[in-house]
Amino acid sequence: MQTGKIGVTTENIFPIIKKFLYSDHEIFLRELISNAVDATQKLKTLASVGDFKGELGDLTIRVKVDRKKGTLTISDSGVGMTADEIDRYINQIAFSGAEEFLEKYKAQANGIIGHFGLGFYSSFMVSDKVEIITRSWQDGAKPVRWSCDGTPEYKIEDADREARGTDIVLHISDDSKEFLEDHRIEELLRKYCRFLPIPIAFGTEKEWKDGKEVDTGKDRIINETNPLWTRKPAELKDEDYQKFYRDLYPAQEEPLFYIHLNVDYPFNLTGILYFPRIKTNFDIQKNKIQLYCNQVYVTDSVEGIVPEFLTLLHGVIDSPDIPLNVSRSYLQSDSNVKKISSHITKKVADRLQEIFKNDREQFEKKWDDLKLFITFGMITDEKFYERAEKFALLKNVDGKYFTFEEYEKLVKENQTDKNKTIIYLYASDKDDQHSYIEEAKARGYDVLLMDGQLDPHFINTLEAKLKDTRFARVDSDVIDKLIVKEDRKEVSLPADEQADLRLVFEGALPAQDHYWVSFEELGEGANPVVITQSEFMRRMKDMSAMSPTSSFYGSMPDSRNLVVNVSHPLVKSIIEAKSKQLSERLNEVNEKIKPVKAKVEELEKAQKGKKDEEIPQADKDALADAEKQLDKLEEERSTVLKDFGKNYKLVKQLIDLALLANNMLKGEDLSRFVKRSIELIKGE
Repeated sequence: MQTGKIGVTTENIFPIIKKFLYSDHEIFLRELISNAVDATQKLKTLASVGDFKGELGDLTIRVKVDRKKGTLTISDSGVGMTADEIDRYINQIAFSGAEEFLEKYKAQANGIIGHFGLGFYSSFMVSDKVEIITRSWQDGAKPVRWSCDGTPEYKIEDADREARGTDIVLHISDDSKEFLEDHRIEELLRKYCRFLPIPIAFGTEKEWKDGKEVDTGKDRIINETNPLWTRKPAELKDEDYQKFYRDLYPAQEEPLFYIHLNVDYPFNLTGILYFPRIKTNFDIQKNKIQLYCNQVYVTDSVEGIVPEFLTLLHGVIDSPDIPLNVSRSYLQSDSNVKKISSHITKKVADRLQEIFKNDREQFEKKWDDLKLFITFGMITDEKFYERAEKFALLKNVDGKYFTFEEYEKLVKENQTDKNKTIIYLYASDKDDQHSYIEEAKARGYDVLLMDGQLDPHFINTLEAKLKDTRFARVDSDVIDKLIVKEDRKEVSLPADEQADLRLVFEGALPAQDHYWVSFEELGEGANPVVITQSEFMRRMKDMSAMSPTSSFYGSMPDSRNLVVNVSHPLVKSIIEAKSKQLSERLNEVNEKIKPVKAKVEELEKAQKGKKDEEIPQADKDALADAEKQLDKLEEERSTVLKDFGKNYKLVKQLIDLALLANNMLKGEDLSRFVKRSIELIKGE
């Protein structure tokens, strides 16, 4: 028997390992089984080069729980170890036998996972004691037992083991008893070891016989040793990819299509990425791509390896060239990662371009599902934008699809304004903005449908990329001001009449909403009143609504424009009714205002140019009193006009018609509108 201390720089190594080596203690099982896989793959490599001439036999790795003894055992039939190798690879922490083996057999040892120098010691996170019972593959090797109770002290002694290979026996600690439960171990095996290249057995198969469950005695293999991404695409059919997707994501609908990654230079990368179907803008799930290192599950947080916009995809990627820290749970900065990320972006873009080129009809049918991925990529990844602009599509409200180049040709002649800017009109809701869409179509304009969650951001990106182009939502202004062809004529209504009419309409507007009343000459055939919303302000609010943090624009109330068409006969009739019904009352107030206003102007003129201390207090008070009186009279005048608008049914009716056209008239206001409509039809 031999005793000694682990070769470390401090005797506190085990508490450090137990507390800090891995953020998640369950990783220990992945590490130990990965070591067992390496031991088995080493033996297969030795056999392939003729160094090992014996029978390989059954190479299955077995995992066994013994709740009575409180042990968990991982057994393999790999190369095993001699006492000297135990001292070299176990007692000297952080020295990996895999690296030495790979250097010697690098041409043949493709299946070695490697980098497990500290992996074995993860066992002490869940164990009070760990034993290794091992026998080397070498002729004449004696079986050896190594044991350690979590202190730097270890013991090596002779053991009984007839066959080559290794048993790792974990005596599970009291605070980790969950790892003696069969269901917990099976859960971890399926999570971390589901696709390892060596069969892993846990328990035995059961079957129903004579009305009861019977143990067959056959190993229950929990992993697929030859997963789809390790095979050549030429060997596979669409059904194979669909089945693999259903195995990975049982509750998901079938994907739109897949991309098989198979790169061996300048780095190794394999995998299969799927474009899932997204029914709504909010039906988005990240962290669905699983990262593997030589078929060992690492993580489903692939930010840094996969470009952000492609984290919406599903599937697996596997690369031994992705540098990982000791727990293989976090990426380190490395040039290979950037190369892999760029390659995945290029591969996805090439695949999309291929589908578009070979079968545009099918591509268009899938566009609504693909749009979110592609627009996200074009917004966030400059190189992807450059590739995607060849196959990205714009869809109009009639359901027709256009490439960027095709759409520019379609609208350039008719939708170029007087400043030589092409105006892309769009709607975000076909139903709510239907009247505006029809107005645009009546002018021969085309209207895009931009109703996606990312479209406010995407529009900004396109405006920055497309030369001499601007986007305008169809309800952001009256149609003649959306695409200004020539200098517009001034409104014929005098300024003082506009001021009065503004107060009339303000009196009938909902008090809780914010509207700016303006006037346009839109022609007798246009609507009498139109509601618009500033393109800039609305777009800023739309983007703010998507931001996780509050912003200046997001906190601002909605503000809209109420555009009154002074050319319309109904508006003219309101002007006439206002003059007829209010002229006497307004004249009375105006006569009161004139002398007060003159007095204010006289006092202001007298005080103009003087310093505050040079003005007598009596003069200051006189001006303040006059201004107060003037404000009161002007408020009285405003009240007269607002009360008229509030009580004159036609004013409210025209406003409600505009609200109705925007799908903004609801509840009690809608009921009142219906009742008022009947009264107006009757002539009441």
